[in-house]
Amino acid sequence: MADNNKQSDNNHDEASPLLHQHQHQHQPKAPPVPQSPQDFLLGWTADGHPVPHGSVVGQPMSRFPWNSSICACLGQNDDFCSSDLEVCLLGSVAPCVLYGSNVERLGSTPGTFVNHCLPYSGLYVIGNSCFGWNCLAPLFSYPSRTALRRRFNLEGSCEALNRSCGCCGSFMEDEAQREQCESACDLATHVFCHVCALCQEGRELRRRLPHPGFNAQPVLVMIPPGEQAMGRAA
Repeated sequence: MADNNKQSDNNHDEASPLLHQHQHQHQPKAPPVPQSPQDFLLGWTADGHPVPHGSVVGQPMSRFPWNSSICACLGQNDDFCSSDLEVCLLGSVAPCVLYGSNVERLGSTPGTFVNHCLPYSGLYVIGNSCFGWNCLAPLFSYPSRTALRRRFNLEGSCEALNRSCGCCGSFMEDEAQREQCESACDLATHVFCHVCALCQEGRELRRRLPHPGFNAQPVLVMIPPGEQAMGRAA
């Protein structure tokens, strides 16, 4: 008798689908899985590195360091050693040529060399003739450092000082304020360390971007076949 009652109860449970829905509603839900840091990626730099967001609360993004310091005039002992020596020689003898080459690589379009080299040369001559030092050309050339830093997400002087000694912390909280501070530091770097700044930018660009003149596609020349005469066999 008891076995018959249990069998009837089981049949009643199987026959009532609402009971199973009610039981599923009272089951505890699994906690949400936290998002990985890759969910907060904002994009990618031109060199293929991810640009992460600092945190969920809106902290500034972390920047990448330069390949060489501003005082490494002779460059590094790597595959670009000969190129670094060339950059150092150009910066010491002909900074106008080095600046024009940097802008041409950064713009990746042939023809921008002359448009930047000639105005730089004129300001260089006027500054040295009238004021005794190159004080006008840095006002014309410092935007290239800002463009290079923004394109490859490189850290500026304020962020480097904040990382090394902890100063400039108040400027790092707001992104717009930090960018204004970094642009002012770019100008100061070109004014007071002009040749070293040009050499550092040249070393960075040669490691990241090829010269636009080397990107020319080979031309395929099609040569038509010569005239063929059909002869009759003997």
